[in-house]
Amino acid sequence: MYRRKFFLTMGAASMIATSSRAWAAAPSADPQAERQFAKAMKTLERSVGGRLGVSLLNIMTGQALGWRQEERFPMCSTFKMLLAGQVLSRVDAGQERLDASVTFGRSALVEYSPVTEKFAGKAPMTVDALCDAIVTISDNGAANLLLERVGGPAGFSAYMRSLGDAVTRLDRIEPAMSESKPGDVRDTTSPLAMLTSMRALTLGKALSPASREKLLGWMLANTTGDNCLRAGAKGWKVADKTGSGPGTRNDVGLLWAPGAATPILVTSYLTECKPEPKARDAALAQVAAEVVKLWG
Repeated sequence: MYRRKFFLTMGAASMIATSSRAWAAAPSADPQAERQFAKAMKTLERSVGGRLGVSLLNIMTGQALGWRQEERFPMCSTFKMLLAGQVLSRVDAGQERLDASVTFGRSALVEYSPVTEKFAGKAPMTVDALCDAIVTISDNGAANLLLERVGGPAGFSAYMRSLGDAVTRLDRIEPAMSESKPGDVRDTTSPLAMLTSMRALTLGKALSPASREKLLGWMLANTTGDNCLRAGAKGWKVADKTGSGPGTRNDVGLLWAPGAATPILVTSYLTECKPEPKARDAALAQVAAEVVKLWG
């Protein structure tokens, strides 16, 4: 009934396995779990009135589930987690230093720059501090400054291709890239592509162990997602990055059940949505609640 929206197929698994850093094809979940998840996502999508995309991977079992996971969604600020990973890859390659100083004036400030506005025209920030600002606070000015150092949107997209991600693309800088216009392919990803790249950066070999730990540390310290995935997985450890735009709310991350050694990866995207922001947050919290029901 839900096959065009609900994917747990070798086709999706083969997309995951497009790079040497990706995991092997996922085994089938039990039919009851498939039906339970598909029903929950369909009900949630109808209740919130938007388009919902979700991709899940249980690292311990290898089982994967998805809903509209190969459709494109606006990335909004979830791209900042990938950008921080790209910066760390440059550090690993000797092309960047976390302690490098970045000086900038007030012309670098854009809408929502709560951290960088304190330094503009006054004192430099380190690359480390800029990365912290984009992941934990989602500072837009900091994101643009870091994009300049990696070759802009084109350089970011090229890095995604190097990870084996042929879907994720960045075309503009902040705040224009968060426009979230229905049907616009610019600045988009798919839940499955984001999950694959997130896994490569946080659990795979795309980064050195020290850089993986650094990225996860920033995601664990995120302050913008308390009402999203974290709210639906209370008592779990969550490392995540949110994003938002007109009619759009996203949250992507790694969730550890109490006492678990391995996480469950979750990417959740909600767009074309009319409800108030609180309702959007609650919808993503419900995605995490379904994860807890399935694998908690």
